[in-house]
Amino acid sequence: MIRLLWVLSVRTRYFLRRYMLTNILLDLIRTRRGLKWGVPAMFLAAPYLLAASTCTNLIADGAPGWLNLLVILLIWNAFKFLIMGPVSLVLLARVRAQEAVARRRARRQHESMESAAYTEPSVA
Repeated sequence: MIRLLWVLSVRTRYFLRRYMLTNILLDLIRTRRGLKWGVPAMFLAAPYLLAASTCTNLIADGAPGWLNLLVILLIWNAFKFLIMGPVSLVLLARVRAQEAVARRRARRQHESMESAAYTEPSVA
């Protein structure tokens, strides 16, 4: 029984990660090239919040109750984009620091190899 639940949760996660638009966009933002788009992606939360507000107003005016599920989904997606902005800035700062360390290390290694190649052997 536990194995069945485990497999079901793994399959559900795979489906959501692979085919849901917000998850695809967030995966693209988490790449090295996409980290710079984290803060602009925060603005994608606004349409989700607007749609959630509209659905909430419709529910208050007598629309079906299942729209509450849609409201929860819309707010969840909005929060994902809102959180991704600061997270992408932290990830971008960390990646740039790692790249700077790698460049500095490569430059020092190159300089040490050049200096070793140009040193004259001392004749005693």
